[in-house]
Amino acid sequence: MGKLGFSLSDKYTKRAGLDYWESVDVQKFDTLEQLQLKFKDANFYYLTTKSKKSYFDIQFKNGDFLVFGPETRGLPKKFLEKNKENAITIPMLENQRSLNLSNSVAIVLYEAIRKNGFQ
Repeated sequence: MGKLGFSLSDKYTKRAGLDYWESVDVQKFDTLEQLQLKFKDANFYYLTTKSKKSYFDIQFKNGDFLVFGPETRGLPKKFLEKNKENAITIPMLENQRSLNLSNSVAIVLYEAIRKNGFQ
């Protein structure tokens, strides 16, 4: 899928982490494929507006990964077709705009944490 599209510079990571740095293990991977190779037994879920499978229906486990695309265009169509069994969505009313990326991440991540008993 290519390189990840966000900055890990000190300025941005410190601001995002605030008081949580002691709980964070930041690891950098140049491609999604490298991450998948390191975590071969993990489930990867791909968030998209182009799936009918709701994130409510997933029994998330510790060690699962949530993959989001760029806010302006989402994950590539060819990539989603290749991974359609793990493509999931946040249900929304028809003909409504999509949620922004940070809200989408917060919604699905919090549900995954909740389903794991806040572990």
